[in-house]
Amino acid sequence: MTKVGRSFAGMMMAAALCWPAMMIAQTSAQDGTPSITSKPDATATFPIDQLITKTVHEAWVDSGRNEDKFFAMVQELAELSARNRGVMLPDTNEAGVKFGDWIKTQSRKDPDQLLYAVVDNAVRYVGKSQTATGTSSAK
Repeated sequence: MTKVGRSFAGMMMAAALCWPAMMIAQTSAQDGTPSITSKPDATATFPIDQLITKTVHEAWVDSGRNEDKFFAMVQELAELSARNRGVMLPDTNEAGVKFGDWIKTQSRKDPDQLLYAVVDNAVRYVGKSQTATGTSSAK
């Protein structure tokens, strides 16, 4: 691929990624509050063991360039990351915007990086330690 073709493809990917990342702050149907963890109607296309190996670009293509499916992939990865890190994702508009902006910015920088790495960094950036919030379970 030529330099111009790669630049154009990169710009198109960045533009395509803007929309799904902003959907992170969707409103949950049950209580009307914005949420990082609101469930979209679409379901993830891949089992988690396959999803964690996808680059940002591959995940976007594999979603069929569908924002709802891509968002479902991001949510599934966010839940995995939060669980593994022992953090809770705040269920607020501010957290959703912060999370979405992080995903959008990092995805634009390098669409060939793993989507899980982008989401994991966003979870660490936005998440709150469960021990700090008093919701950790004793073992």
